[in-house]
Amino acid sequence: MDPQAQASPPRNSLESSSDHEELSKLEQLSRRFTSVEVLTRNAPAGKISVPRHVHLRQGTRGHTFLELSPLFSGSLWGRGGTPRDGFFPSDNEITTDSESGFCDPPAPYHSFSKGKKLGLAYLVSLAAVFSPLSSNIYFPALNNISAELNTAPDLIALSITIYMVFQGLAPSFWGPLADKYGRRPIFISTLIVYLGANVGLALSKNYATLMVFRGIQAVGSSATIAVGAGTIGDIAMAGERGGLLGIFSGIRMFGQAFGPVIGGCLTQYWGFRSIFYFLLIFASLVVVIIAFFLPETLQRIAGDGTIPLTGVHKPLIENFRKKKDVEEGKPRDVEKPRAAAPVSFKTFLESFKLLFEKDVFITLLFGSIIYAVWSMVTSSTSNLFKKEYHLSDIEIGLVFLPNGLGCVIGSFVTGRLLDLSYRSAANKFRNAQSPPIDVDVELTQQKYPDFPLEHARLVHTWWLAFVFCACTAAYGWTVEYAIAIPLILQFLIAFSATSIFNINSTLMIDLYPSKPASATAINNLMRCTVGAIGVSVVEKMAAAIRDGTTFTVLSGVAAASVSLVWLQWVWGPMWRKERMDRLARKEALALAEADESEGENLKEKA
Repeated sequence: MDPQAQASPPRNSLESSSDHEELSKLEQLSRRFTSVEVLTRNAPAGKISVPRHVHLRQGTRGHTFLELSPLFSGSLWGRGGTPRDGFFPSDNEITTDSESGFCDPPAPYHSFSKGKKLGLAYLVSLAAVFSPLSSNIYFPALNNISAELNTAPDLIALSITIYMVFQGLAPSFWGPLADKYGRRPIFISTLIVYLGANVGLALSKNYATLMVFRGIQAVGSSATIAVGAGTIGDIAMAGERGGLLGIFSGIRMFGQAFGPVIGGCLTQYWGFRSIFYFLLIFASLVVVIIAFFLPETLQRIAGDGTIPLTGVHKPLIENFRKKKDVEEGKPRDVEKPRAAAPVSFKTFLESFKLLFEKDVFITLLFGSIIYAVWSMVTSSTSNLFKKEYHLSDIEIGLVFLPNGLGCVIGSFVTGRLLDLSYRSAANKFRNAQSPPIDVDVELTQQKYPDFPLEHARLVHTWWLAFVFCACTAAYGWTVEYAIAIPLILQFLIAFSATSIFNINSTLMIDLYPSKPASATAINNLMRCTVGAIGVSVVEKMAAAIRDGTTFTVLSGVAAASVSLVWLQWVWGPMWRKERMDRLARKEALALAEADESEGENLKEKA
């Protein structure tokens, strides 16, 4: 037998323990599995270490993961008999992720090369461009839309709020579906909805129609961010996740940077309807590219990237390629995708459950406050600069460039910083263990719960928050002096804000690696909800207490929210480990109940 396939008993185990006696039988699993690893969790002084998880590896293509509780280790065999019976649970009974969403998939994480991972990051980033692009391309056209639809500017501005509300809500429903049925079909479905919305917006004849299709447009475009982040979560290990998410955010922020310029030019020469025809044509091209080149990455369906894809999960380009790795006349033994549970109302509530976790809620609330203040700066730019400098539609579009470039550069820079800070913290943790942990070992939450994940991710938040608050406080006072100064401050505000968003998004996926789309979706929900409230009141605030005072007050709110980062820094690791323990006990109880029910069914059949 391969030495890697042997299962050694847990440290400090008790020979008389029935749990540990049963674990000794894991060696017999080598009849089917090529690797068996028993993971234990270190116990307090004077207590024994007990088995926590079992990793089972089958071949080189597919991996299965089974969680084991010491109280119910008998359930490992009870689901279908013991290995001695020649009977083991089917592939559909063992899943690679837990319903709780916190379990890390077993290593190696994915078979894709670094180049292919980068290619997929670029591809999903292209689709995710539509969320910020659709929002920002619209800003220079507000006055034009108001005049053409004969509607007050304040009412037209509400269409921005409507967009942000649906931008926050929609991913909370699309995200769980993507975590259950795959990234590719949800990508294509949301973009088809987006295409229809742009047709409706281009043909809008009145204010009501505009508002309805603006909401539908947000439903179609916003989900691409959650599903795109889910795709990266599928293929990236923690040490490379920050960099890939930085690329993902940086590319999609080109929509933030150049959307207003494009919108200003289109509105100036062809009217506001040309904006939506442009988006329709662009999105149609992206749908074709996604359909041809994006493979399914959800591990339940695609495994580590080596399970052959079929149906809607298979890229169309594969139909034109020669079949590889198949010998003539010999069928290939491959792992089959596991079937998904049926959709229920509970499916759509999965994202919302995360709000009840203390560390998650604090992380989301801090990011949402920063997002709201940044959105208030951005959404007030058109009226503020038009009032002070009497700019044309094209010039208004150009005013948004520093903000957009700050978003793009901030995304790429932070992605790099996140990877460096994670590697530094990981190396320090590995070297502090006795014996030191090998550098190639992935520091999963289950195997190494004491790794300071929160510190590794949040280390750069402190100085970024200082830059954001200082620049926001000065911004409103500088507008009346010279246009260059507020534009420089807009760049710094966008740079620091986007960097904070990337840190929060990466931490959320780290906390819930098995449900990255759902984690990103609830992140969007919180940010967009708080942001929509801010956007709806910023103009009234500026009219009541002047621009300078308005942004100074907002800076104070943002500064006060930094206390939430301190709470996460100090208490976050403890809350994370408490959640892991609680969810592990809950799943063990559910497994035991299922075993008891199955045992009763077997007795009845006997």
